[in-house]
Amino acid sequence: MSLSYNHNEISKIEGHLNGPLFQNALKNLEEAAALIDCDKNVLERLKKPRKCVTVSVPVRMDDYSVKVFTGYRVQYNATLGPYKGGIRYHQNVDLPEVVGLAALMTFKNSVLGLPLGGAKGGVCVDPNLLSRTEKQNLTRRYTSEIGSFIGPTKDIPAPDVGTDPQTMAWMMDTYSQEYGGFSQAGVVTGKPVEIGGSLGRNHATGLGVIFVTEKAFEHCHIPFNGARIVIQGFGNVGSFAALFAHQRGAKIIAVSDVNGGIHNGDGFNIPELLEYVKTHKTVKDFPKSQPISNEALLELDCEALLPCALEGQIDLHNAEKIKAKVIVEGANGPISNPATKVLTKRGIFIAPDVVANGGGVIVSYFEWVQDIMSFFWDESEIDNRLKTIITKAFDNVVKFKLEKNCDMRSAAMAVSVKRLEKAMLLRGLYPR
Repeated sequence: MSLSYNHNEISKIEGHLNGPLFQNALKNLEEAAALIDCDKNVLERLKKPRKCVTVSVPVRMDDYSVKVFTGYRVQYNATLGPYKGGIRYHQNVDLPEVVGLAALMTFKNSVLGLPLGGAKGGVCVDPNLLSRTEKQNLTRRYTSEIGSFIGPTKDIPAPDVGTDPQTMAWMMDTYSQEYGGFSQAGVVTGKPVEIGGSLGRNHATGLGVIFVTEKAFEHCHIPFNGARIVIQGFGNVGSFAALFAHQRGAKIIAVSDVNGGIHNGDGFNIPELLEYVKTHKTVKDFPKSQPISNEALLELDCEALLPCALEGQIDLHNAEKIKAKVIVEGANGPISNPATKVLTKRGIFIAPDVVANGGGVIVSYFEWVQDIMSFFWDESEIDNRLKTIITKAFDNVVKFKLEKNCDMRSAAMAVSVKRLEKAMLLRGLYPR
């Protein structure tokens, strides 16, 4: 029996493709495809996720009541290798957002030259409202629900917003108990070192951001020592980026977190700020600082702006007010497609997210390889290999940018799509 759908029904079914993050990614994809004259059939395939999974996650709470949360796993494209992407716990997680993030992971892994596809997952929950026991119960049930879709050679999750190494430890243990009864370290990355995690993984994204910032400064002829840097977001990515930039002689003049922002034109002592945050759980009210709004922070005069929070922070309403000479996207999708055009026209150099925040997935790839081999590298080797891969990707994108006289985002997407196109044409379509 065949089923037919009218236009409204199809639009409703495919509503998960209408999220702003995914639509922004599609615009970037289409522009990049035009630059390389991408095969139209490949482009059509790249516009849709391969598989979207939605699961109910019932959890026994501490008061013995049961709450049912909604979880997702989107497997976007596996042309280059197993699906790879993080798990996000956040109260605003929905399927359209996860689709957009999974698409970005596909293009990121491709432009970085990794043998991995793209995926993303998440649960709609505020993890700050859960006890440790509740979070563990949620994680184990979510893992069980998506267990048949993941695995060391199929789909390898990792931490993201609201999750951490402990979350990955629970995921690995749950999967190991249900599939074989022995430790399957390769099923997730971002685990604690004691159970198969990699040295260097915790700081990898922040370090990668600074490697790219150094390359961007070199390209723009800006000295790193003494450069004023503004960082939006002071979680794992932003805090490590601040530390590594500070160690290299830059001045971090403003930072922010969910509770507010702080500013000091002379630059912060980042080790002292990190100690303060350990105690106070926020950068707010740090001594020798002035409060600053998130909007004003983005518009500060500086050499580099590092948006390391959530997507959609710079769009047409504030793109004309940005004063940074360089923007390095530590977050996924912090600048809209139209805003990219405005900033580029104004001469602001943008290091796009698919390269700039690739440090995490690069070292996740290292962790996966080490787990498969049961042979582990030391931290200096991890950091050096990370630098080699991320700077090579940056150089490839700059080369394409100069050849085609386009913006960096279009160049990064074009390099990514070109690799995907070649692989997809070589593999063909099954069944024909």
